[in-house]
Amino acid sequence: MKQLVLGISPPPQPTLENFVPGANAELLARLREFAAGQLGETVFYLWGEAGSGRSHLLRASAGPGVVLVDDVDKLDEAGQVAAFNAINQARESGGWVLAAGPAPPAQLALREDLRSRLGWGLVFQVKPLTDAERALFLRAEAARRGMRLSDEVIWYLLTHVRRDLPSLAAILDQLDRASLEQRRHITLPLAREILRSLEE
Repeated sequence: MKQLVLGISPPPQPTLENFVPGANAELLARLREFAAGQLGETVFYLWGEAGSGRSHLLRASAGPGVVLVDDVDKLDEAGQVAAFNAINQARESGGWVLAAGPAPPAQLALREDLRSRLGWGLVFQVKPLTDAERALFLRAEAARRGMRLSDEVIWYLLTHVRRDLPSLAAILDQLDRASLEQRRHITLPLAREILRSLEE
């Protein structure tokens, strides 16, 4: 008989404090200053690979007077015009624009005027985590959920699933659910079973 599983451990809301910094300590410090209005910059642009935490940082930095523009590379013509106008309005009225995309502004396939505006302010790369930092994330996130993961399970996951943090958090959900339903500890055999079942 399977045990009823309740959704008792929702993911925490994105904050600058629960972002796994890795090599991004300076970026976090500048974002805190930006959010506090201490930088004197109107535009702050983040870029990095998918799963690097760009969207987390944008949502964590939301606040009064801050316009957020995520995935600028996916903006259609109207969206690009709106982003361009938002930057100009922020410069005139003392607001801020925090934007993110997969590459530096100069490499984006956007209108030239928007590309140049995005490059006006601070531009930071969100640097990817090392495997050791991802392992620390898995251990901490598992502990937050009341789970215990051995080093063997952690390194197995890091070599067999996508290694961006949202994917790692999703596999922890699967392991947690299976562990509760089957009343089994999270071991390497259980992790292998779960990954096999996800591939079917």
